[in-house]
Amino acid sequence: MTDLDTTDRRILRALTEDATQSASALGRRLGLSQPATWRRIRRLQENGVIAGQRLDLDQERLGFGVTVFLGVKLATKGRVSLQDFERAVCAIPEVQTVEHILGLYDYRLRIVARDISDFERILRRRVMMLPGVGEVEANVLLSEERRPGPIG
Repeated sequence: MTDLDTTDRRILRALTEDATQSASALGRRLGLSQPATWRRIRRLQENGVIAGQRLDLDQERLGFGVTVFLGVKLATKGRVSLQDFERAVCAIPEVQTVEHILGLYDYRLRIVARDISDFERILRRRVMMLPGVGEVEANVLLSEERRPGPIG
Protein backbone atom coordinates (compact mmCIF):
# COMPACT_ATOMS: atom_id res chain seq x y z
CA MET A 1 0.00 0.00 0.00
CA THR A 2 1.24 3.47 -0.88
CA ASP A 3 0.99 6.32 1.61
CA LEU A 4 -1.23 9.03 0.17
CA ASP A 5 -1.54 12.52 1.56
CA THR A 6 -4.54 14.82 1.19
CA THR A 7 -3.18 16.35 -2.03
CA ASP A 8 -2.63 12.93 -3.60
CA ARG A 9 -6.22 12.00 -2.77
CA ARG A 10 -7.52 15.27 -4.24
CA ILE A 11 -5.55 14.61 -7.45
CA LEU A 12 -6.92 11.06 -7.69
CA ARG A 13 -10.52 12.23 -7.13
CA ALA A 14 -10.14 14.89 -9.83
CA LEU A 15 -8.61 12.40 -12.27
CA THR A 16 -11.42 9.87 -11.69
CA GLU A 17 -13.84 12.60 -12.80
CA ASP A 18 -11.78 13.52 -15.89
CA ALA A 19 -8.51 11.72 -16.61
CA THR A 20 -7.89 13.84 -19.73
CA GLN A 21 -7.21 17.09 -17.89
CA SER A 22 -3.68 18.40 -18.10
CA ALA A 23 -1.37 18.73 -15.11
CA SER A 24 -1.54 22.47 -15.63
CA ALA A 25 -5.36 22.59 -15.49
CA LEU A 26 -5.45 20.16 -12.59
CA GLY A 27 -2.85 22.19 -10.70
CA ARG A 28 -4.85 25.41 -11.18
CA ARG A 29 -7.96 23.64 -9.93
CA LEU A 30 -6.17 22.33 -6.82
CA GLY A 31 -3.93 25.34 -6.14
CA LEU A 32 -0.68 23.63 -7.18
CA SER A 33 1.94 24.48 -9.77
CA GLN A 34 2.03 22.48 -12.99
CA PRO A 35 5.44 20.90 -12.19
CA ALA A 36 4.34 19.87 -8.67
CA THR A 37 1.12 18.36 -10.03
CA TRP A 38 2.99 16.54 -12.80
CA ARG A 39 5.55 15.12 -10.32
CA ARG A 40 2.78 13.84 -8.05
CA ILE A 41 0.90 12.22 -10.94
CA ARG A 42 4.14 10.64 -12.18
CA ARG A 43 4.90 9.28 -8.69
CA LEU A 44 1.37 7.84 -8.43
CA GLN A 45 1.90 6.14 -11.80
CA GLU A 46 5.34 4.80 -10.89
CA ASN A 47 4.00 3.40 -7.60
CA GLY A 48 1.18 1.66 -9.48
CA VAL A 49 -1.61 3.66 -7.82
CA ILE A 50 -2.60 4.96 -11.25
CA ALA A 51 -2.52 1.78 -13.30
CA GLY A 52 -3.59 3.34 -16.61
CA GLN A 53 -6.36 5.22 -18.33
CA ARG A 54 -9.38 3.80 -20.09
CA LEU A 55 -11.66 5.11 -22.76
CA ASP A 56 -15.30 5.00 -21.66
CA LEU A 57 -17.46 4.24 -24.69
CA ASP A 58 -21.21 4.76 -24.82
CA GLN A 59 -22.31 1.25 -25.82
CA GLU A 60 -25.85 2.35 -26.61
CA ARG A 61 -24.68 4.96 -29.13
CA LEU A 62 -22.54 2.27 -30.71
CA GLY A 63 -25.66 0.17 -31.24
CA PHE A 64 -25.42 -2.10 -28.19
CA GLY A 65 -28.61 -1.31 -26.28
CA VAL A 66 -28.64 -4.35 -23.97
CA THR A 67 -26.17 -5.23 -21.23
CA VAL A 68 -26.46 -8.60 -19.52
CA PHE A 69 -24.60 -9.95 -16.52
CA LEU A 70 -24.24 -13.68 -16.95
CA GLY A 71 -23.39 -16.00 -14.08
CA VAL A 72 -21.61 -19.10 -15.40
CA LYS A 73 -21.16 -22.29 -13.41
CA LEU A 74 -18.68 -24.69 -14.95
CA ALA A 75 -19.74 -28.31 -15.29
CA THR A 76 -16.19 -29.53 -14.71
CA LYS A 77 -13.67 -28.05 -12.32
CA GLY A 78 -9.92 -28.09 -12.64
CA ARG A 79 -7.06 -25.89 -13.72
CA VAL A 80 -7.17 -26.95 -17.36
CA SER A 81 -10.89 -26.31 -17.75
CA LEU A 82 -10.56 -22.83 -16.13
CA GLN A 83 -7.78 -21.84 -18.52
CA ASP A 84 -9.64 -23.26 -21.52
CA PHE A 85 -12.82 -21.44 -20.53
CA GLU A 86 -11.05 -18.12 -19.92
CA ARG A 87 -9.15 -18.26 -23.20
CA ALA A 88 -12.32 -19.06 -25.17
CA VAL A 89 -14.61 -16.55 -23.46
CA CYS A 90 -12.10 -13.72 -23.90
CA ALA A 91 -12.26 -14.31 -27.67
CA ILE A 92 -15.96 -13.33 -27.80
CA PRO A 93 -16.04 -9.60 -28.71
CA GLU A 94 -19.38 -8.92 -26.98
CA VAL A 95 -17.98 -10.09 -23.63
CA GLN A 96 -16.78 -6.91 -21.93
CA THR A 97 -15.54 -8.33 -18.63
CA VAL A 98 -14.72 -11.78 -17.31
CA GLU A 99 -14.64 -12.06 -13.52
CA HIS A 100 -13.60 -15.27 -11.77
CA ILE A 101 -15.69 -15.17 -8.59
CA LEU A 102 -16.39 -17.10 -5.42
CA GLY A 103 -19.96 -18.18 -4.73
CA LEU A 104 -22.81 -19.85 -6.57
CA TYR A 105 -21.21 -19.21 -9.96
CA ASP A 106 -17.61 -19.56 -11.07
CA TYR A 107 -17.62 -16.58 -13.44
CA ARG A 108 -19.55 -13.39 -13.99
CA LEU A 109 -19.55 -12.02 -17.53
CA ARG A 110 -20.65 -8.59 -18.70
CA ILE A 111 -22.02 -8.97 -22.22
CA VAL A 112 -23.29 -6.26 -24.56
CA ALA A 113 -25.74 -7.01 -27.36
CA ARG A 114 -27.74 -5.04 -29.88
CA ASP A 115 -31.03 -6.32 -28.46
CA ILE A 116 -32.43 -9.35 -26.59
CA SER A 117 -32.54 -11.54 -29.70
CA ASP A 118 -28.89 -10.67 -30.38
CA PHE A 119 -28.08 -11.66 -26.79
CA GLU A 120 -29.91 -14.96 -27.28
CA ARG A 121 -27.77 -15.62 -30.36
CA ILE A 122 -24.57 -14.86 -28.41
CA LEU A 123 -25.72 -17.07 -25.55
CA ARG A 124 -26.74 -20.06 -27.70
CA ARG A 125 -24.05 -19.98 -30.38
CA ARG A 126 -21.06 -18.73 -28.41
CA VAL A 127 -21.33 -18.88 -24.62
CA MET A 128 -23.11 -22.23 -24.29
CA MET A 129 -20.54 -23.76 -26.67
CA LEU A 130 -17.59 -22.76 -24.49
CA PRO A 131 -15.54 -25.55 -22.89
CA GLY A 132 -16.82 -26.62 -19.48
CA VAL A 133 -20.01 -24.49 -19.37
CA GLY A 134 -22.70 -25.95 -17.14
CA GLU A 135 -25.38 -23.66 -15.71
CA VAL A 136 -25.92 -20.00 -16.59
CA GLU A 137 -28.07 -17.25 -15.13
CA ALA A 138 -28.73 -13.99 -16.97
CA ASN A 139 -29.52 -10.61 -15.39
CA VAL A 140 -30.39 -7.75 -17.74
CA LEU A 141 -29.01 -4.35 -16.72
CA LEU A 142 -31.80 -1.76 -16.34
CA SER A 143 -29.71 1.22 -15.23
CA GLU A 144 -26.25 1.90 -13.90
CA GLU A 145 -24.75 4.42 -11.51
CA ARG A 146 -20.98 4.57 -11.79
CA ARG A 147 -18.99 5.66 -8.80
CA PRO A 148 -15.25 5.71 -8.26
CA GLY A 149 -13.96 3.46 -5.53
CA PRO A 150 -12.66 4.73 -2.21
CA ILE A 151 -9.43 6.70 -2.24
CA GLY A 152 -7.25 6.09 0.79
